[in-house]
This record gives sequence, C-alpha cells and structure tokens, in this order.
Amino acid sequence: MNRIIAFTVMICALMLAGCAAPVPYDYTELKKSKPKSILVLPPINESPDINAGPSMLTQITQPLSEAGYYVLPVAVVDETFKQNGLTESTDIHALSTAKLQQIFGADAVMYVKVVEYGTSYMVISSDTRVTATATLVDLRSGALLWSGKASASSSEDNNHNNSNNLIAMLITAAVKQISSTIRDEGHTIAGITSNRMLSAGHFNGILYGPRSPLYGKDDLKS
Repeated sequence: MNRIIAFTVMICALMLAGCAAPVPYDYTELKKSKPKSILVLPPINESPDINAGPSMLTQITQPLSEAGYYVLPVAVVDETFKQNGLTESTDIHALSTAKLQQIFGADAVMYVKVVEYGTSYMVISSDTRVTATATLVDLRSGALLWSGKASASSSEDNNHNNSNNLIAMLITAAVKQISSTIRDEGHTIAGITSNRMLSAGHFNGILYGPRSPLYGKDDLKS
C-alpha cells in the first residue's frame, strides 16, 4: 500500500511540475542598456542546408525594425566584413564586442544560430522545419541583454480530414515534394521563425525599442 501511495504522489508531483508556469525573462540588463541600434551578424548555420544562413539573415531586419530598433543595413555590414577579409560567420561571431563597436558604432549586436533548416520527405507527407536561436549583447559593456528561440513548421496547418483517402494523400505529398524542389520552402518558414523569435509584444520576447510608440510601456512579465 505504501508503494502505491508513494507512486501516486510521484505521478502527481510530475504532473504539477509539467503544468508549472514558464519563468518570465529577466529584462533588467535590457532595460538598463536601452539600445537604439542593433548590428545583426551573419547567422551561424548548424544545419546541413547551405541556404540556411543567408535565408535567415534576410528575414531578421523586419521584425527588429517593427519592434522599434534601428538595424544596420545588412548589405553594408556584409560588405564591411568582406573588405576586412571576413567571410565566415564563425570568424565574425568570434570578434570581440569592443572591436564590433569600434567598427560599426552600434549599441548592441544580435547573434543568431540556425539550428534546423530543411525539408524531411516521407511516403505520404513532407515537413519543412526551421529552428533558430538569437542572443542580444550590449556592445558597450558586453552584457547579455536578451536571448530567445523559435521554431516553425510547414506541417502546423496540415489538414488531416483526408487521412482515410490514401490516393489523395499520395497525390498531395507528390505535389508538395515537387513544389519544394522548385522553390526553397525553408525561406518562407524561416520568415515565420524569425518573426516568432524577434517580434516584440509577446511573453519573454524582445522588448519594444525607442522607435516604437509602445517603448517603455510593455510589461511582458505579466
């Protein structure tokens, strides 16, 4: 009987732990820093797809700008690195914050990693998934200001109503696979991932910047 009670208590504890509210992000350093301009570095690509880094880089500026920050033009930043013999994202990420601040004069730098990017093909379906992480660091002090992670998948809105019609499923899968080979569906999904990760106004997301009318008014800890 004691074993049954102990087992029941353990199961209840695990269930309560699983239902625990997520921990709010500590925005102390970000609020203290008050960055106005952000330098976005070329993402480090940890996926096997060579398009992942450039694809994600083109998607980062918009959500940050809409959040109220000035983002240094990506093309200008890229050309500056090339003129200094830096073409690999890993080498660029290894530069000191002091050096980056000296060259670009921005308040903060955004480090991005593409963890997952690409399409998985199965017999009757395919799924394109993009996962990325982002870290914002103060270029003046080197302090960590904010970090986040997001994922998006093409299968999120799949309609399973025709799950009993195998022929229809096979045709749909074939069409999706042909379409994916013609265009880079990962680029579209990367845009969704980027917006989820870098848009302001959601729980544990980045705070609104000084160019936003909501600057200083968002309390994302509630």
